[in-house]
Amino acid sequence: MRERWFGATGLRVPEIAVEGDPSVPVDEHTLVLDGVADVEALRAAHDEGRPVVVRAGSAEEVLAALRRPEVASVLVPESARELLDLDLVELTYGTYSIVACDLDAGRWGVATQSKFLAVGSLVPWAEPHVGAIATQAYANPRYGSEGLALLREGLVAEEVVERLTAADEGRDHRQLGVVDGRGGSATFTGRNCYPWAGGQTGPCYAAQGNILVSEETVAALATAFERGAGKPLAERLLECLAAAQAAGGDRRGQQSAALLVVEKDGGYAGLSDVVVDLRVDDHARPVEELARLYGLHQAIFGKTPAQEWIEVDAELAAELRERLERLGYDGDLENAFTTWAGNENLEERVDGARRIDPVVLEELRAR
Repeated sequence: MRERWFGATGLRVPEIAVEGDPSVPVDEHTLVLDGVADVEALRAAHDEGRPVVVRAGSAEEVLAALRRPEVASVLVPESARELLDLDLVELTYGTYSIVACDLDAGRWGVATQSKFLAVGSLVPWAEPHVGAIATQAYANPRYGSEGLALLREGLVAEEVVERLTAADEGRDHRQLGVVDGRGGSATFTGRNCYPWAGGQTGPCYAAQGNILVSEETVAALATAFERGAGKPLAERLLECLAAAQAAGGDRRGQQSAALLVVEKDGGYAGLSDVVVDLRVDDHARPVEELARLYGLHQAIFGKTPAQEWIEVDAELAAELRERLERLGYDGDLENAFTTWAGNENLEERVDGARRIDPVVLEELRAR
């Protein structure tokens, strides 16, 4: 039986239970509703950490309640006990994803979208020069950690897929995509995954999805990746998600999306391998929101080629000093500039005050 968090209590409770079942401890702090029409009440309770329980008398009502991420459990009457055996796989586990690499740039990554809360917490896994993995459908999270371990041992993508699925009795419900450290790729779709379900591979990528409108979603992932050659990997993966959504996407709708890109020492201050790790956990248009977050990420952590930086001559220095003073940063120009940039999280784009990244200059002028 599947479980959910019971508000902020730290307890896990059955997704569906008969009214009066002690495994769902309803008390004065629990919000109990008949149906999910009162969205404001649902969100308010969720923000307060209050458990939310919904009464339902039909399969449609149960499914409608469980589509709300705020709902911890659905209570059904004794007369409708058969609803305890409702098949929730189709409701819960549809996803599309692409795992890929850019061997020239030394980057590996995963992008994914699903009608599932916080898809980024389960699906994407990646390690520089080792590979990238997406585990989905009735997801087995161990495919991520164990798959990367196998890749580290030198197994190629197809061997990793074979090894993981052979050892898993639930493989018929799983879906998996793998790209190895040399750009080899493999995808797997269990025979009991809900349609449409399938995958497609090519050099340096594996695309897959289940509970999709049609196979066009996966085809769009592949086509967009192939057409994006030459662009940064993160941008290619975002374009893949947008193309897949435009082609139909998850037939149950949208809820969450994620983007993970890794490169050896390519992350913050050269002290991390994580170049991009962005997640949209619950949003009406998660792919668009993910693209917006990536834009913010690039403004703060992106790198402008050195030849495009602007020399700070006397005129520009005077402008910088005036703008900084207006914002309350007085004194020595370099100290004032560095302090302001640090407060705006732009320190990775600053190297003294003799030359300035045009992105930083634009941000200062916008202030």
